[in-house]
Amino acid sequence: MKTIALALGGGAVLGAAHVGVLRALTELDITVSMISGTSIGAFIASLYAFGKSWQEIRAIVFDLDWLDMTSLALSQYGLLSNRKIAGIVGALLGDKNIEDAPIPLSIVATDIGTGKKVILAKGDVALAVMASSCIPGLFKPVEWAGSLLVDGVLMENVPVSPLVESGAVSIVCVDLLARRVFKKPEHIIDLLLNAFYSTISNMTALQIDVADLSILPDLSNFSLIDTAQIPDIMEAGYRAALPALKAWVERERSLSGLVELQ
Repeated sequence: MKTIALALGGGAVLGAAHVGVLRALTELDITVSMISGTSIGAFIASLYAFGKSWQEIRAIVFDLDWLDMTSLALSQYGLLSNRKIAGIVGALLGDKNIEDAPIPLSIVATDIGTGKKVILAKGDVALAVMASSCIPGLFKPVEWAGSLLVDGVLMENVPVSPLVESGAVSIVCVDLLARRVFKKPEHIIDLLLNAFYSTISNMTALQIDVADLSILPDLSNFSLIDTAQIPDIMEAGYRAALPALKAWVERERSLSGLVELQ
């Protein structure tokens, strides 16, 4: 049985592809020893870390009312609040802290007051997911230990560094935006998401270079907000992950065999 550390990146509705990746890991009998997530990746990672199977997470994603995950806030810092996502995580997992997870979990957010990355490895998991998913300017920042936290995508959209810092040996990451083709926005949400995600592609490519395997599903034909495409996005994640993981495991076994022969 192969054991890995897994980093799940952000990408709004494209995060449904992570479910397909988890399915491939299960079918190949690959165990996740630790997991990290940013934004929607933090949501999926938290569910998996607390024991939800890929089938359970698939059902949760299908049942989510994605358009009802926000509410009007009208503060000096944002137009909306994404507090409802914290409520969803709390309802699914109960009153849990990050450090309670059976699979060690790290969630990445950004301290908007200092411009620095924050790795959340302790504290309220629901609040941490809310912070990591908080798009600045659109959502009101989340107060955490005297700081104002927003979406971790600003610092590390595919959070490999927490796994490296935790001593992970084999790291697999999932970049939802690596093959993104940005299109003319149709409304303000499209515009904000395009602006938000288009700035981080080059930085992400450098950050994930230390991973042992990068899974880069082709999600170029999918919208960042169209929930009708979720089944196809999940399937795209699975189709990208299964052969990549299978080839990687076989290569690792071959290398181990060569070492033993020597």
